[in-house]
Amino acid sequence: MASWIKSKHPGIRYREHDTRRHGVGNKPDRYYTIFYKLDGKTVEEAVGWASQGMTEKKAAAILAELQENHRRGTGPRTLKEKRELGAAERQEQEEQAKQDAIDNLTLSAIFYDKFIPHIQANRRDLKSWKRDEGLFRLWIAPVVGNKPLRDIAPFDLEKIKKNMTKAEKAPRSIVYALATIRLVFNFALAHDLYTGRNPAGPAGKVKRPTTDNNRVRYLSREEAAALLAELATRSRDVHDMALLSLYTGMRAGEIFSLTWADIDLAGGVIMLRKTKGNKNRAAFMTEAVKAMLQARTKSAPAGLVFPGRNGVKIEQASDTFTRAVDKLGFNEGIADREQRVVFHTMRHTFASWLVESGTDIYYVMKLMGHSDIKLTMRYAHLGKNSLRMAVQRLEAAG
Repeated sequence: MASWIKSKHPGIRYREHDTRRHGVGNKPDRYYTIFYKLDGKTVEEAVGWASQGMTEKKAAAILAELQENHRRGTGPRTLKEKRELGAAERQEQEEQAKQDAIDNLTLSAIFYDKFIPHIQANRRDLKSWKRDEGLFRLWIAPVVGNKPLRDIAPFDLEKIKKNMTKAEKAPRSIVYALATIRLVFNFALAHDLYTGRNPAGPAGKVKRPTTDNNRVRYLSREEAAALLAELATRSRDVHDMALLSLYTGMRAGEIFSLTWADIDLAGGVIMLRKTKGNKNRAAFMTEAVKAMLQARTKSAPAGLVFPGRNGVKIEQASDTFTRAVDKLGFNEGIADREQRVVFHTMRHTFASWLVESGTDIYYVMKLMGHSDIKLTMRYAHLGKNSLRMAVQRLEAAG
């Protein structure tokens, strides 16, 4: 490398490379620096090669800017400070661009690209997320799907309620729609996709429609026997699943996920793992349940007790159940959805029979796997005879 050469511009010098050539005329490449006084000391800083676009004029402009900053007492006083400030500004701009992209994500983008894949990966049952997707597609997306979360207000949710009410949708469906919006907002908050308030949350201004949880259709002993008999003529699997739900209170999803490793025939216990609310609980076999399980063909411990076609997990109750109910006429002339017999009715029947037989409501809650006693209290009215008997026992004890 050659010795330093002073430029015609004060405070600028350069060295020419011994071999490297650059530009028109194949001139030697030049390496430019600036030098100046700062706090009584001489400072020299490299500004770059001519082959990278540096010139004497550009170097002089950089030096003049630094000297003017020094004179005014504002801005970077050295090239190092200028570069660090530029890097910080670029990083801030990049972060702001990322945040702007997040802030502009629409509710539909978050729902389909992030929320649905998340709940699928976490093994949420097919029926639940399909219901969420249907409600979103039909009722939520047309109103707020194209809006960023920050622009969605309680007014928008009231419009969704109004549209669903006008279409004569059941209050429970409206509650589910609002719950879906709440879940998406909570997901966005948890994954740093949103920083505002959840308009569908408990502290929001949107009032959820009231539903009558006490109106729960359940089967009489005679109806249950007739249904099981009809199912037995149609499908052994559907019959066995219905019987299991009737005498243990198991949800359909819990039955579909049941493996032989969860079955303790000797102890008469079924272990339900990571059920609704991600909790474990035990279900206890009646003699009918034990006999049914003993009669089924067992596989490896990890094998499903009720495998679907090709051994895969069943995702929803079979239409065979509906056809059997229709054959028996249980839903004939019944328009109220809460009063129609569906597979879930077997679980309701289990709880109803427990209460009617005098079982303490707390024990019913535990057997049903309810996280809140309020859910179990819908059956409390069935225990009036038990309450009367309790008072009579008190009198007899005196």
